[in-house]
Order: sequence, then structure tokens, then C-alpha cells
Amino acid sequence: MHPFSRRLFVQATAMGSLGFPTLAQPSPEIPTSKPPSSHRNPVAFSQDRNRIRILTPGLARPFNLLMLADTHLFRDDDRGEPFRSFSGRMAKAYNQTRHFESGEPTDPEKGFTEALRAAQKNQSALVALVGDIVSFPSEAAVEWVLAQLRESGLPSLYTAGNHDWHYEGMEGPLDSLRDTWIQKRLLPLYRGDSPLMSVREVEGVRVVAIDNSTYEILPAQLDFLRQQIASNNPFVLCVHIPLHAPGRSLGFGCGHPDWSADTDRNHQLERRVRWREGGHTRVTFDFHREVFAAPNLLAIFAGHTHRASLDVINGIPQFVTDPNATGAHLFVDFIPA
Repeated sequence: MHPFSRRLFVQATAMGSLGFPTLAQPSPEIPTSKPPSSHRNPVAFSQDRNRIRILTPGLARPFNLLMLADTHLFRDDDRGEPFRSFSGRMAKAYNQTRHFESGEPTDPEKGFTEALRAAQKNQSALVALVGDIVSFPSEAAVEWVLAQLRESGLPSLYTAGNHDWHYEGMEGPLDSLRDTWIQKRLLPLYRGDSPLMSVREVEGVRVVAIDNSTYEILPAQLDFLRQQIASNNPFVLCVHIPLHAPGRSLGFGCGHPDWSADTDRNHQLERRVRWREGGHTRVTFDFHREVFAAPNLLAIFAGHTHRASLDVINGIPQFVTDPNATGAHLFVDFIPA
């Protein structure tokens, strides 16, 4: 049975409303301020399998968007030959998959085109590509994605995941590698948007994308979030790595209190530098706190974990999607409240 085959109607002011522990006070060693207060009104939403409905105050007419993450396209050509020593592991990681609904054999390219066809059929107003669309920064894969998007005729919004820009074993700080390969390979996917933070407005609802693919948040991104909150427009937030939720693992690592070099278990497998000594910056913790206190935030959408999940913190739902490499995707219907 699919994780969300049972119908869910949720109105919650904290995770305790769903039987989860409430957001705990941070321990003294964590450089952050108080957790969000409970003054905001909870978001009213429902979910059936991979279809989400959000009641949206002030919305004149309904619309929907398609959200997908973790396609992990591995297409490459002769241009990638000089980088084979960096791309080898991920080039073989998701070549064959099982469809998220039927269980039949499939592959990432079929998963991506299937989702776009569904978006065309549903007349989606926007396609949100929420990271790890490619398994490494392959020119051939990026060009293929752009061709599919052009053929679909659908507008898109993209933010990178931790694999999109990462050539495993290539030396350098993560921020620097991200900037390098965004500029060299990924830039066309942004369609003119700023790579680290962008927003599209649809029917008065802002779809905000913030790149947290290094697990951290930069000061300019925190300022950008504050601008969205100050606008008073309803908005949804798209991030590749889920924001920390109580009881979740380090995979929900953006803002996780235990995230640090000491808890980084995958740096050798992924052949990258360890996470930051001493844990997250204050900026990252402030971002986490202010997201879950935002009075006009409707929902958060993320990928990265390759497993569908739902957490509700301070009345705000965070949806994580199954990987699009298996054909999985989410449709989000915004409905006038």
C-alpha cells in the first residue's frame, strides 16, 4: 500500500496533534532562539496518495502545481568523459527502478516524462523541480531536461539538490563547488531565476525556492525568507533537504540540532568534505525557527530522503515526496478557503 493511500484531513497546531512529540526547546549548546510560538492559524489540507489539497485564504480561483524531486537522471555523452572518475558511482545508482504505484520496472527518464504528461493533463500552472533532478552535473542530462520542459510547454521553477552539482571526489568546499557547477552546467535550468533563492507568483500565491543543498542557509537566503513573510502573501516553500522535524533522522538535516562533522556518516561514500565542525550556523537555526513561525506559510515541499512522509509543526505541513526516479510526484491543489 502506498504510504498515503489513506485519506488524511489534518488541522493541527503542532505535531502533538498527530501523535508526534511537540517541538522541543533547544538544548543550551545549540545557537538558536526560541522555537516558534503557536499563535498562527493551522493550515487546512487533505491528502490522497500523491494529491494534496490546501485551503488557501484570499484565493480567487483554484489552480494546481506539480512538484517532483530526485529524478536522478544519469544521461551522459562524450563531454562527460573527463569527469568519469567523479561521476562513476552515481552514473550507475538509479538506472533501473520500480514504479512507485505499479511496482513494474521503470527508469528515471520515464519517471520524468510521465510526470510532465500528468501535469499537462491536469493543466498545472507550474512545475516545481525540487533538487537531484540529475545525479551529477551532466551537460547531456541538463539538455534533455530542458528539451522535455520545452516540449511540455509548462513553466518551471528549479532549485538544486546535493547531487545536481556534485562530482564525487572533486576537491573544494561545498559552497564553492555548488557555485562552480551551477554556473558551468545547471544555469539553464533556472530559466533566468537566481540560483540560490527565487519566487514565482501564481494567482496571488508565492512559490518560493531556496537552495539548502549544502544543508546550510546563507544570510542572503534568510533575508529573502523574511521578505516573503513580510509580504503577507500566502506562500509555499520548496527546499531539497527537509527541515528538521522532531524525532526524524539526520536526513531531515536542515536545522537538525545534531548535524555536524561528528555525525556525518556519508562523507567518505560521497567523497566530499565533512559537514561543518560545531554544527549549523546561527543563520541556519534562525531560518528553521522563522519558517515554522511564518503566519502566511501554507506548506513546505522537499525531497532528498527518497521516502514519502508528512510532518506538521506549529500547524505547517512538510511534505516529502517519493523519488521521481520511480515515477513519483505530487500534485498540489490550491483551493479558495
